[in-house]
Amino acid sequence: MNLEWPDAAMESLALDQRCAVVTLTHDPKLDDPALQVALRSDAFFIGCLGSKKTHASRLRRLCKAGFSEAELARVKGPVGLPIGSRSPAEIAVSVLAQVTETLRKPAP
Repeated sequence: MNLEWPDAAMESLALDQRCAVVTLTHDPKLDDPALQVALRSDAFFIGCLGSKKTHASRLRRLCKAGFSEAELARVKGPVGLPIGSRSPAEIAVSVLAQVTETLRKPAP
């Protein structure tokens, strides 16, 4: 069992271009430090659960932490393709679909 804080655990993983990161807690003290590590990495996908309002607050905090608009544009939120998901299983499918789409579709 890994008992490290998310940012410390992610630092030890050495995220690269084959990694996708999705935060799930909605808790800034856990998600924000992890997102900072992800944003400094080459992870091909960064996403966060939460409402549009929660995501806007998250982006404001990350901006105050020194991340540029271009860097923040990497963070998908609310994460998941808009397929009308309601249950946890459906939300998981929509998130994995967005991760797959990002991996497989070339950037415009």
